[in-house]
Amino acid sequence: MNPRDGNFRQKPSFTADEPKPMPLGDKCNYLCPYFRCNKKALNIQKKYIKGTPQKIGYCMWVGDVCITGDCQYAYCEKRALLPGNKCAFAIKRTENGEDMEKELKKEEEYDSKMKDILSKRFGHKGYDLL
Repeated sequence: MNPRDGNFRQKPSFTADEPKPMPLGDKCNYLCPYFRCNKKALNIQKKYIKGTPQKIGYCMWVGDVCITGDCQYAYCEKRALLPGNKCAFAIKRTENGEDMEKELKKEEEYDSKMKDILSKRFGHKGYDLL
């Protein structure tokens, strides 16, 4: 992806033969096929918890369980790892205007409260008409 092409900011698309990302809720997951450790220290082990096998990510460098996106050496091959251990593929982008309307209503309420405060503070000298 060349920055001169203008395509470097687009969200990557997936084909039928390409694996899908596997976030846990909106968090990054070490079992995701795109999750990588820069130290190459991630080791997936099978651990039996109450008789059922579960896959656990183990950091060979630290010697403990992987903390996924909170680690400074963790990265996503598709560049989808966001601050706070969030996965960009899991975050739903609001295309509709419902959220925008809610935000605008909150701003209008805030503006009306500020107008009331200003008009009281300055003795109703035309500030109530703002």
